[in-house]
This record gives sequence, C-alpha cells and structure tokens, in this order.
Amino acid sequence: SYKRTKVLPKTSATNPHEYKEAFDSIMAKNPDAQIIHVAYSAITTASYHNAVLAAEGMDNVTHIDTKNVTGGQRAVVLKVAEYIENNPDATPQQIKEYGENMAEKCQFSFFPGDLEYLKAGGRVSNAAYLVASMLNLKPLIEMIDGKLVGTKKYRGNNDKVFVKFLDEYLANNKFEKETFFMVYSAGLEDSVKKQLEHTARKHGYKKSTWVPTGCVIATHAGPGAFGAGGFKIK
Repeated sequence: SYKRTKVLPKTSATNPHEYKEAFDSIMAKNPDAQIIHVAYSAITTASYHNAVLAAEGMDNVTHIDTKNVTGGQRAVVLKVAEYIENNPDATPQQIKEYGENMAEKCQFSFFPGDLEYLKAGGRVSNAAYLVASMLNLKPLIEMIDGKLVGTKKYRGNNDKVFVKFLDEYLANNKFEKETFFMVYSAGLEDSVKKQLEHTARKHGYKKSTWVPTGCVIATHAGPGAFGAGGFKIK
C-alpha cells in the first residue's frame, strides 16, 4: 500500500490498440452489432480520443462523452442503457443525443479523502498541500463541463465537512430522487455513511445508493473520499 511503500499506483489511459481489440472482439461475436461507447470525461483522459482513433473506419461505433467520472459516469451509463431498453428501435444517433443530454444534466461533486495522495500523484503542489494541511482545509472538486475543478474549501474534519456539504448541496440543488447517488472510497467510516444517509433523508432522498470509487479515482483521492450527485431538475 501507499502508506507502507510511499509509492502511488500508476494510472494510464486505455490505448488505441486495447480499444481496437475490444471492438474487434465484439464484432467477431456479433457482426451486426452497433457499439455504443459511453466514455469517461474526454477532457480528463486520453481514453476517449484513443477510442475514436481505434474506431476509425468503423461505421458501427458511436461515442458518447459523459463529461463525468466515477459515479457520474455510472449514472449516465445506466440512463443510456435504460433508454436503449425502452427504445429498441432507436438509432445510434438518437442514443448519442440522449446520452449527451443526460451528460449535461448530470452533476457530481466530491472530496478527496486524503490530499497526500493528490500530492504524491502530482495533482497538488507541495506548497498547496502544506497550506491545506496546516489550516485543515478540504477542497471540494466539481465536474464542470467535463473538467475536475476545485471550487470551494471547507474547514474541519472529514465527517463534519461531508455532512455540512451534503446538507448545503441538497438544499441548493434538486435532483431526481430515484437516481441520486453518493460515492465513497474504502476507508469512509460506516458511522459517517449513516450520518450522510440521515442528511439525505432529511431532504427527501429516502433511498441511499452508494457507489464505490474505481481504481483511478481511489488512487488519486485516497481512502475515505466522499462525493454525491445526480440528474438536476430545473
């Protein structure tokens, strides 16, 4: 682990060759397949661009940029899957338009669990890390137009900060009740999860859907990270 070795796991974009192998494998099993690639935010990684390169010359691959990561990407993927299930005759272009519309409506914000991991990965400078640590500041990261943007800083311990944020977040934003989700990385205490579930219920979100972070976000955000999001209702 990082705590023991002080060596952070490396993350890298899926390369064009890997995408081409995946696309070819699907086509070998089903030559008439229409492939809908619902992708991780194109701005944050080269993966989307690499998938486009891999699909050059293939007219049966459609790409959708979710403009999101982790739980936000998951939410858009599920929406697209539901749309296809309910509209089996939909064209790839119609599916793409629907997916992109959902991506625009999906909002996701999160806190890293430990800034040391962002520092180790080169995402935060040593100076910024030291200031944040000294002042006990917790940066809120929000997905804005596909970018990961630090927008606000909270002060205090993670459990109190997370609850305060969620209370404000749900008071100031209206989300679809059935698709609201909360994200966590390993290390977020069950007692804190219960406080967060109580806060969500207070705002009318009776069902708490918890989504574990994937390897990439967990690597950079560290243990005990928390986030929340959903599809905004105007």
